[in-house]
Amino acid sequence: MKDYVIILVGIVIALLIVGGAVGFTSMKDDSNNSNSTISPIQESNNTTQTVKNATLENKTDAGDSDIVSETIEYNAQNGGGYFREVTYKDGGFRQFDLETGELIGSSYDSDQHKLPSLE
Repeated sequence: MKDYVIILVGIVIALLIVGGAVGFTSMKDDSNNSNSTISPIQESNNTTQTVKNATLENKTDAGDSDIVSETIEYNAQNGGGYFREVTYKDGGFRQFDLETGELIGSSYDSDQHKLPSLE
């Protein structure tokens, strides 16, 4: 009977050692693969950099010296996402969808026909 207990304890110890080695190897593989995926923070930084580049290009291409500021805001009304808000010297503003670049809001009467329908 004592021999069976010793054999059983030996098998349990062997399984723990093998299981630990397999677990350690799989964790090591996962950590190597994590470099290939982009974290939400890295993705946010990439998006911010893209927006900054697009903003600089728009300023230089359009020659809009009337722009006072450009900010990226969370679009809580639309249930998520972000928009770019451009404020001008005259106090007016325009809002553009960050993903599509479409005009989604404006304080100018001349832009109202360009805005998406709320119906």
